[in-house]
Amino acid sequence: MSLRSRIRTARYNDPASPEDGFRLLVCRYRPRGIAKASEPWDAWWPELAPSRELHAARYGKTGEPLDWESFRARYLDEMRAQSWRIEGLARNVVDGQTVTLLCASSCADPARCHRSLLKNLITEAAQKLRG
Repeated sequence: MSLRSRIRTARYNDPASPEDGFRLLVCRYRPRGIAKASEPWDAWWPELAPSRELHAARYGKTGEPLDWESFRARYLDEMRAQSWRIEGLARNVVDGQTVTLLCASSCADPARCHRSLLKNLITEAAQKLRG
């Protein structure tokens, strides 16, 4: 199995699959209406989501909504501070674990969601670790 195929993306409310492995919620805000005992994820790391400011800017809560390229650049810049988390996930992937990055149901297009950018960052870090 390739490194990239061990890093999956889904919406948090997509049905869980046995192939999902470690299900990691990477939303800034915890989805409402889900009891802790019923969470369909193994962990929640809001630090891997866009900051509150970037999230608000993307959705136009502070002015014109950010276009994808501006959002992408700012998100990647924010993730530099999270490189240790990304490298930790990459180590798990290199060691054979599958990681599924979960985001909100409002992110219907994974190609325009930070989870796709995060997947690329983890893949790049895993490739570096593998040499």
